[in-house]
Amino acid sequence: MNELAAITGRDLAGLPEKLSRLAAALKAKFDDYPENGTAEEKREFDSSLTESGQITEVELTALYRSALNLAETDENDFSVPSPRPELSADFLAANAVLPAETLPDGTVLCYAADPYGLPGKSRALRDALAAEPAFKLLRRTFLERQIAKVCQNGDDDESPSDADAAGESELRQLAGEARIVRLVNDIFTRALEMNASDIHIEPGGDAVSVRCRVDGVLTEILTCPLQQFPAISSRIKLIADLNIAESRLPQDGRTGFRLGRTELDMRVSTIPILTGESIVLRLLNKESVAFDLASLGMSSGLLAEFDRLIRIPHGIILVVGPTGSGKTTTLYSVISKLNDNRRKIITIEDPVEYQLPGLSQMQVNSQIGVTFAAGLRHIVRQDPDIILVGEIRDRETADIAINAALTGHLVLSTLHTNDAVGAVTRLADMGVEPFLISSALFGVLSQRLVRKLCTECGGSGSVDGARCRRCNGAGFKGRMGIFELLTVNERLRHAITANLPSDELEKIAEASGMVPLAQDGLAKVKSGVTTIEELRRSTADI
Repeated sequence: MNELAAITGRDLAGLPEKLSRLAAALKAKFDDYPENGTAEEKREFDSSLTESGQITEVELTALYRSALNLAETDENDFSVPSPRPELSADFLAANAVLPAETLPDGTVLCYAADPYGLPGKSRALRDALAAEPAFKLLRRTFLERQIAKVCQNGDDDESPSDADAAGESELRQLAGEARIVRLVNDIFTRALEMNASDIHIEPGGDAVSVRCRVDGVLTEILTCPLQQFPAISSRIKLIADLNIAESRLPQDGRTGFRLGRTELDMRVSTIPILTGESIVLRLLNKESVAFDLASLGMSSGLLAEFDRLIRIPHGIILVVGPTGSGKTTTLYSVISKLNDNRRKIITIEDPVEYQLPGLSQMQVNSQIGVTFAAGLRHIVRQDPDIILVGEIRDRETADIAINAALTGHLVLSTLHTNDAVGAVTRLADMGVEPFLISSALFGVLSQRLVRKLCTECGGSGSVDGARCRRCNGAGFKGRMGIFELLTVNERLRHAITANLPSDELEKIAEASGMVPLAQDGLAKVKSGVTTIEELRRSTADI
């Protein structure tokens, strides 16, 4: 149980000394800190640090706590207090304070965003509440969101509820408001802390839901009043260089974004829905991605065989599985392993997710005729050694890829099939002749991703009765692959040429040493890396 902060309405005598320590700490980090400035100047300086990404709100609040000897406030245990009619929404917003419950000693717990100007706030709150305030610090963005929730039934929020009703200049003004900048930055920061791959922002009937996909599973991280959605949407569209006044048509964008010391590459997609717009951001954190085959979760035997396959001078290697099964990461890991100055590597992708040094990467753009097939046709004229095709989607792309493989190129690509053998039948369904498949195809890696048990809490989600901070109470942290590898040997080549059904091909593959996907998953369950329930969730389609 967190103790109340030592700064209270009845005991502000020690505040100057504590603020002096805080000023010294900030001065040591930032030379231009206004050590002798007013409370408002110091507050604005701190806000500029977080808004510009020089420091995160979490880091700033931790610095406040350290310098002032304050206990941490657990945001997960926060309950939105009831409105206080004696305090206007304008007062709460302007002073970034929020009164909560009355404590047993008669004081009123009041949350504040920073320690500046507390004596003046203390007097105003004491007069309005007829009780002494006891202050506790909360992150500014979190506090502003709670203030908005308390006040959302009033007329205080000037944000329009309908983006169509607001002009572009008004939307730009809303998007530039400090509280909206902080809110969007806070969303990004929390997503980064959780190692999320995607952020989903969706307006509902009465609130905006923000969810993050962590280890393949969506988790709601916050809600905010519906009136704030046009401003949030406009802020994100400005960052992604999208049309902020357009909410009736889908839009796609991509942008680089710096948050603190982290460089983010974001893909942004918006679509109109009945309640407004659904906004999804794919986060590509270059600093957290390491493309290493050895770290993907392959068994030693499978890894050795796959490493042998990717070193063949020509042929096709396919990685298959449903959307979100880690196919792109596996292919990038292969490319990273093969990437050296002795080989020319060209990729065609939709979209290019990560830019890797030493590669020639080409982006699909169907609006101007640059499809996988059209791009691949030109790539083969570039004298490549290795070609990565993001996905084989049609007969034309498959034919060109196979022709490239048969004429001296190593071709790496993906297919959406449920298992390794399914890749053979999928190519045949596209119209590729079986004898061409058997001649060009050397291997198929099928994969899924399973969540790994948290090493801190062992999967319980708690440590000593408290929520596990490492996995945020989920019981899982991080993911690893489960795999099956089909190596096309002579027996399989004859079977493919003879157009045998997939169940026969699977029997031959297993007799030749292929370990089925589910069996590889069971081995990881037995080793204590994941659970049988997680394995069933991941392999429900096979």
